[in-house]
Amino acid sequence: MKVDVYNLKGEKTDSVDLPENIFAAAINVDLMHQAYQRQMANARLGTHNTKRRGEVRGGGAKPWKQKGTGRARRGSMISAQSVGGGRIHTPKPRSYFQAMPKKMRRAALRSALTVIANDQKIVMVDSFEMKNSKTSELSKALKALAGDKRALVLVPDKSEKSENLIKSGRNLAEAKLLQANYLNIRDLLSFEKVIIPLASLDVIKGYLG
Repeated sequence: MKVDVYNLKGEKTDSVDLPENIFAAAINVDLMHQAYQRQMANARLGTHNTKRRGEVRGGGAKPWKQKGTGRARRGSMISAQSVGGGRIHTPKPRSYFQAMPKKMRRAALRSALTVIANDQKIVMVDSFEMKNSKTSELSKALKALAGDKRALVLVPDKSEKSENLIKSGRNLAEAKLLQANYLNIRDLLSFEKVIIPLASLDVIKGYLG
């Protein structure tokens, strides 16, 4: 699959062949869904907590006598029927972790990359380096490359060359900067354009090729 390569001004400078085993792989929708569900589940903290009957303070004395009051029989004021009483079948802290083999995770990434390649959402850039950390300059470059669409920019690594780029993108609402080796199914499917510098393409080939 051959795609055009642009510079930061949005001008075509060259073309590049995308590896077919990554960007033209078999699309497995069920596998992508499983990988997405796993990522969302693993992001949950699981710190929700409610007090059950044994954890609520009080309830030592019988609130009123068993008979003769015309009221329902009660043995405690911390039962679930009472205001401020314990709760029944409510959440406690737990882990939502889901395991998934590495081969399946990477196959899901190949499927997602194939989908966005078929939808022409990939924008290849010859180099994405900035001399200064200026958000306005990065915003201008993204405008030229992606237009008004929200973009995911894959950064080759966290080196000194990428430092200005990473700093410039911290306050941008319409874009997200992500290291290429942290590529994930949720970010791939959440943005309208995926901007891939040639150096980031080499990183992707390294672990998906």
